[in-house]
Formats: sequence, C-alpha cells, structure tokens
Amino acid sequence: MKAKNTNTELVVIGGSAGSLQVILEMLKKLKEKIRFPILLVVHRKAYSNNILQILLQQFISIEVVEIEDKTEIQNNKIYVVPADYHLLFENKKMMALDCSEKMNYSRPSIDVTFKSAAETYGENLIGILLSGANADGVEGLAYIKKNKGKVWIQDPETAEVEYMPKHAADEIAYDLLITPGNLADNINKL
Repeated sequence: MKAKNTNTELVVIGGSAGSLQVILEMLKKLKEKIRFPILLVVHRKAYSNNILQILLQQFISIEVVEIEDKTEIQNNKIYVVPADYHLLFENKKMMALDCSEKMNYSRPSIDVTFKSAAETYGENLIGILLSGANADGVEGLAYIKKNKGKVWIQDPETAEVEYMPKHAADEIAYDLLITPGNLADNINKL
C-alpha cells in the first residue's frame, strides 16, 4: 500500500531507541519545500541540550526548530520537542510545553503529543511511529485512528528496536507500513 495525496495539515513522528537513524535518512530525502509542518517527538535524556536540532539541521535546508512554550506552528518547518517536556497543541497555530509527570517512563511522551494532535487535527493528521523499546506511542496512534487520522508504522523487521512498532502493528489497523528507505518518499507524495 502506498501513501496517497491527502489534506495533511501535520505529520507527527514519534520514536525512541533506533529512531534517529531513520529520521536522518528521511531528512536527506525530503523535498526542499513541504506544505505542512513535521513534528518530531524523540525520547532523549532529560538534560539534553538543543544538539538534536543542530544535528538534524545539517541534513536538510528546511528550518529545524526546537520548540519553546507558545511556539507558533508554521508550514514547511520541522519541529523538535525539547527534552523533558510534553508537547500539547492549544490549537492548529500554537504549541505549548508541559512538564507534568512522565508517561510510559518518558517526557516527552509520544502518546501525549499524538493524542493532543489527534484532538486538534483529526482526519488531517498523520501519526508515524518508529523504532523504540517501550509502548509509548501505541495508545496515541490508536487515538489518531479513532479521530480519523492516518497511522503509519515502521515495519518492525526494519527497526533497530522492534518492540514499539511491533506492538503498534499488532494492535492498530494501520494505513501504511513504512521502512527507513521509503518514509521520505511517502511524505513527499502528500
């Protein structure tokens, strides 16, 4: 099954252990201009600085932004959720940071962001879950599906750590299984 053109307003990608290489591969192949924002929720240590944003920017000309509280969301940008904060959407134009307790041992929690995005964007959202070692993101993907959004999951056989995508693929009626090699191509078709 291939991705098809949609009314996509946001692509939100969640990942943990093993996901960074997939994200770097995607950035190298993304078009130079995309008509929607991409949001990255990646598990990392609480004391991490903005080095992830700096690293990612080296692979793409689209601006990569580490989110601050009350960041306005804009098309053709890639947003990175900062370490030790949950990301919530106030509406389709404004993001907020939250430091409430960890979910699934994680802050940022992929589930928290996926659920907030699903409530805000509904059928115009694509949620993508990559490699990882816990179940964070699975419940959020189910919520995206319930709100008529699209669900893409990394093929567990291509994941460095298969637990997260396998758990999701076993539980959710996904729209697309992606691989590190075809993720950017599928996003480029949106």
